[in-house]
Amino acid sequence: MRSPYDILLKPFVTEKSMLQIERENKIWFIVYERATRTQIKNAVEEISGMKVSNINILRDKEGKKAIVKISKDFSAEELATKLGIF
Repeated sequence: MRSPYDILLKPFVTEKSMLQIERENKIWFIVYERATRTQIKNAVEEISGMKVSNINILRDKEGKKAIVKISKDFSAEELATKLGIF
């Protein structure tokens, strides 16, 4: 079993991802290549204490990325502040 910090390698910050934090309550992470949706969900919930409502995965030349939608009860902006993005 990997720790949450081994699964979530780092936040992925671009202009598009910043807009999604503010408008859609989503936050992007670069994740461990073999991580599953369940592992990513558990890692985000354990680190942040927030509920995750949905996860989308994409792969590109930079690696595997997870777009995590935070539940409406919580704020992705608050998580981004904790992670030092803002």
